Amino acid sequence: MPLFMADMDTLRFDGRVVLVTGAGGGLGRTYALAFAERGASVVVNDLGGDIKGDGKSTSAADKVVEEIKAKGGKAVANYDSVEAGEKLVQTALDAFGRIDIVINNAGILRDRSFARISDADWDIIHKVHLRGSFQVTRAAWNHMKNQKFGRIIMTSSAAGIYGNFGQANYSAAKLGLVGLSNTLAIEGKKYNVLCNAIAPTAGSRLTQTVMPQDLVDALKPEYVAPLVLWLCHESCQENGSLFEVGAGWIGKLRWERSIGSIIRQQNRPMTPEGVRDEWTKICDFDNATKPETIQESTSTLYEALSAIDSGKGISMNPTSQRTSSSSIDPSQAIGQKLPPTVFSYSHVQPVLYALGVGMSTKDPDHLKFLYEGSEDFCCLPTFGVILSQASLMGGGLSSVPGLSIDFTRLLHGEQYLEMYKPIPTSGEMTSEATVADVLDKGSGAVILLDVHTYCGKELICYNQFSVFVVGAGGFGGKRSSTKAKETASPPNRPPDVVASDVTTCDQAALYRLSGDWNPLHIDPSFAALGGFERPILHGLCSFGFSARHVLKHFADNDVTKFKAIKVRFAKPVLPGQTLQTEMWKEGNRIFLQTKVKETGEIAIAGAYVDLAATVSNQESIQDSGLQSELVFEEISRRIKDVGEQMVKKVNAVFQWDITKGGNTAAQWTIDLKNGSGEVYRGKVRGRADTFFTLSDQDFMDLVLGKLNPQKAFFAGKLKVKGNIMLSQKLEVILKDYAKL
Repeated sequence: MPLFMADMDTLRFDGRVVLVTGAGGGLGRTYALAFAERGASVVVNDLGGDIKGDGKSTSAADKVVEEIKAKGGKAVANYDSVEAGEKLVQTALDAFGRIDIVINNAGILRDRSFARISDADWDIIHKVHLRGSFQVTRAAWNHMKNQKFGRIIMTSSAAGIYGNFGQANYSAAKLGLVGLSNTLAIEGKKYNVLCNAIAPTAGSRLTQTVMPQDLVDALKPEYVAPLVLWLCHESCQENGSLFEVGAGWIGKLRWERSIGSIIRQQNRPMTPEGVRDEWTKICDFDNATKPETIQESTSTLYEALSAIDSGKGISMNPTSQRTSSSSIDPSQAIGQKLPPTVFSYSHVQPVLYALGVGMSTKDPDHLKFLYEGSEDFCCLPTFGVILSQASLMGGGLSSVPGLSIDFTRLLHGEQYLEMYKPIPTSGEMTSEATVADVLDKGSGAVILLDVHTYCGKELICYNQFSVFVVGAGGFGGKRSSTKAKETASPPNRPPDVVASDVTTCDQAALYRLSGDWNPLHIDPSFAALGGFERPILHGLCSFGFSARHVLKHFADNDVTKFKAIKVRFAKPVLPGQTLQTEMWKEGNRIFLQTKVKETGEIAIAGAYVDLAATVSNQESIQDSGLQSELVFEEISRRIKDVGEQMVKKVNAVFQWDITKGGNTAAQWTIDLKNGSGEVYRGKVRGRADTFFTLSDQDFMDLVLGKLNPQKAFFAGKLKVKGNIMLSQKLEVILKDYAKL
């Protein structure tokens, strides 16, 4: 049976030439067969030795070539050691005229405890794994560069990533391959020569030495090959990454680094005692950074040097990287895409954000934004900026060609947010950012950053960050852009509604927990450097206050009616001051400006909110149909026959809130306490014993046995209120009466 079944979207390798080292068995054989089956011409390399590197034979490679040819594929054998890399690549050139893909898979083992490793044990492992991969890849490198295409796979190992007893030689070589892969990814990128590393776990003659046979048999090489084929396809642009893979699971690894601590101070020696005293902070991974380039890594050192000179600490704001001067070339920067960012969250983050923008349990209308157990629990629309702000704050702009700027002089000028769907109350969002335009304002430069945020493939919201870089102007660029979302002046009449809220002295300290760690908003000495008497409130915090004023007074806190908001940040606000929002209604547009009541200064200007006349969320979702509806109707039909029996077994009333898109889509009651039992749509006619909330899809997975209820509860997918112990009786209902 073929390893991969073809369909209309099958990845093909017709015309490509693939060199697989160590292809006489295990993973290498599986790779070779899979590439050949999808149209590639394959060079099957295998020295034919044993797992220790001793001996030599042609039979292993020949057998795989025969398998490929028997299936109608094209392949040739090569029996050279990978140390003779030129010979391997020449085999490909002689047989097929080119080389497109190199899979560095060959390997041996010489496991010894560190005290027993000989020079020979150390050297041969490095010759085969690290030097062999180097030799083969170097032989293919210029051919790939010249043809502007190449894909390279380095085979690392969990032993290299984490270490493993008795494998010091092997571990060192395997992690060395990750470093080699990372550098080749950088050097080859502009030639479309991409390189990635994998750390596979699969049954082979190597893993037999460290795994029981039944586990070796279960970890099939066929569960690793699909990742390798995808990474080598011309449509895949992944580069410089490391993946763990095995048993049908794939995970991507990246480095994480603590914020750390500066031990050295001016006019004081740096001592071991100083390191000891700061050790907890040095090892604290709260608010950890995730540097992806050597530039991002070393920028912290420059920041540390500057902080030592000024007597300050390390900033927790990743955008505070220092450059010596600003140099802008719009032709290089415009259209550049930043690395995608992923924001994963539970119900905690939306609640924390709502508190950060001044919501309080004192107002009953705020409970739907503050309590995950509320029937109408939802996210404030302006939480959309939190989903996407990592695109701006994650240091991605520093990698954009043509934007050599001083990030310490970057100010948030304007913000636009447009909603396409209500924001789910938990999930994983992916944001894709593009430099839309770069403007020359003379005294500075304006960068427009467009960010689209998705839940899976569904577009949730769009943000446009407009940031001003002080002193970066004068490069001869245009002053305005048709791509910019424009501000709008309010009508020349008294406002229709005025709303006020007093911020607390801790407002900035609370808001920063939503992800903006700039010390300007918490550190008095840092604020003083910026010319402020004390730390200032985040502009996006004032933005949140203003937006929820509009939402309350003109949309009855219905998040489905909130379409878009645009603001310009005009003046800073100090925590403890009063925000006063003035609002004018003109059709579906609400013009607004927000003042600091104590000073009369306008903090947010040229602002508006666009409202949408929408069908109610309940109607909209019900029209699209719910899978769970069929299940509840079937339970209802079946319980009619055995209702009295079920009442005796269960004796409880359950209410189910089924959500879709993060909002309540339907409610069902299963009454197995009164009379002969009943299942009906809607809220409980009286009082329920236990309340359940989960999504339509998770409910289906629960019913079908794909989702364990206990795991769903601890993962936050299943929310339970009331008598939680009664939830144990769910199995009786769902197992026997929900199957369709």
